[in-house]
Amino acid sequence: MAGSSFPRNKYWILRHGKSIPNDRGVIVSSMENGTLPEYQLCPEGVDQARAAGHLFLNELKENDIPIENVRICYSPFSRTTHTAQIVASVLNIHLEGPQARMIEDLKERYFGPSFELRSHEKYPEIWDLDAKDPFARPEGGESVSDVASRLAKALEAIESEFQDCTILIVSHGDPLQILQTVVDAFKQQSGYESNDIASRIEAVRTPSILSQHRKFALDTAELRALI
Repeated sequence: MAGSSFPRNKYWILRHGKSIPNDRGVIVSSMENGTLPEYQLCPEGVDQARAAGHLFLNELKENDIPIENVRICYSPFSRTTHTAQIVASVLNIHLEGPQARMIEDLKERYFGPSFELRSHEKYPEIWDLDAKDPFARPEGGESVSDVASRLAKALEAIESEFQDCTILIVSHGDPLQILQTVVDAFKQQSGYESNDIASRIEAVRTPSILSQHRKFALDTAELRALI
């Protein structure tokens, strides 16, 4: 979006509700597994997603934002699609209609085959690696830097398609932590000229910034204003 002001929209983020993998304590991060219907929300997660939908609806009302201005952009994984469906139903938005988009670049961070379908107890190994070097990839997986790059593509796609909208991004823990990290960093930049999203993210895609992403952790179905 070179030559245009960023952001052209307002952004909110929502981590998916408690999923069946969360409930079982299993890492499900590949596209192949993540899109399976058996890995959608557990009953508690359904309730969480509905509550998040009502919370978002209240925020819209308080800020005088009409439902027609809302766009829901969501990851293709079962747990995020399920969450988006529930929130959309609260808002009376059709997920298959013009106010919603599935965006593949919002998918979960792939942690690699040595972590896939393993216990959640292995997450600290990944986050220790991230803290030491956010450019280092878990074997066969994505680094923090890799995720930041594809999130830049997701934002570019959203900004290209929508203007003056309120965007709800429904995604996953690590991607949303990383997104908040880079957005927080470039909001604090002074004198940085480029309005191009990729260039702005590239400017803050440094080890000292990216290694801090755990500070922006979200609970399941937690809703936050982004920018």
